[in-house]
Amino acid sequence: MKSKIDLHMHSTASDGTDTPEELLEHIKEVGIRIFSLTDHDAIDGCAQLEAIIPEGITFVPGVEFSCITGAGKCHILGYGYRPDAPSMARALEAGRTLRLAKLTRRLNHLKEVHDICFSQENLNWLYRLNSPGKPHLAELIMKQGRAATRTEAIKTYINGCKGGDDRIDASIAIDGILGAGGTPVWAHPLGGEGEKHLSREEFSAQLHVLLELGIQGMECYYSRYTLEEVAFLLEQARTHDLLVSGGSDYHGVAKDIPLGTLNAYGQGVSERELTVLEQIANHEKN
Repeated sequence: MKSKIDLHMHSTASDGTDTPEELLEHIKEVGIRIFSLTDHDAIDGCAQLEAIIPEGITFVPGVEFSCITGAGKCHILGYGYRPDAPSMARALEAGRTLRLAKLTRRLNHLKEVHDICFSQENLNWLYRLNSPGKPHLAELIMKQGRAATRTEAIKTYINGCKGGDDRIDASIAIDGILGAGGTPVWAHPLGGEGEKHLSREEFSAQLHVLLELGIQGMECYYSRYTLEEVAFLLEQARTHDLLVSGGSDYHGVAKDIPLGTLNAYGQGVSERELTVLEQIANHEKN
């Protein structure tokens, strides 16, 4: 059984493969009743969803920023913000600027290393995207017949591109979310999909920095975490009086993570745990 709450997912507004409309249909199919769309450095998908949310489903506008602190890399989720707030606009623009620079590096890598070039029309499309990423480049590579799947295109041609700063300072993200009346949450605090998990010492160092910056919540339930890791994070959240969040990090077919998966065993959570997770939705309303 999957969870009825999922507060971490992505659409075509960033690096997911479902349009916001398709995502909503999938959410209804699996019975999720509270959800958030958390695209990378982009909130356009949330605007599209807010106009079509049916009765019986609660939608919490979200966003995810790729960040860095003196203690290392991290991701910051924002919930319930005012989309027109100047502080949010500044954070989004900072993230987008770095993403476009990263796109340019990837395009140069594809040309110089793999002799892959795109038409001006395709280039214009890429640079118009709010959050251009690997899936968008992979689609174009597939259209050229260089790969049969997105995964093949990414692994064969894109992942070899290294270097360059593509993360905003976490203070920009947290200040942007707080200034917009939102709730900043530390995403997958022990490490996300495909990442090496932090040691307890590395976790503690990062948590100390983020607490100083004003973080208000932590994603304790996550699709790649064991029950022991979940328990550790819940204890830390209680100790530091942080809101508890949870999400799958669903990307559609781009990643093998089903909606509503809040731990490494593919299980849902109990009714008591659902009540805890509802804090985020209720916090956003107040």
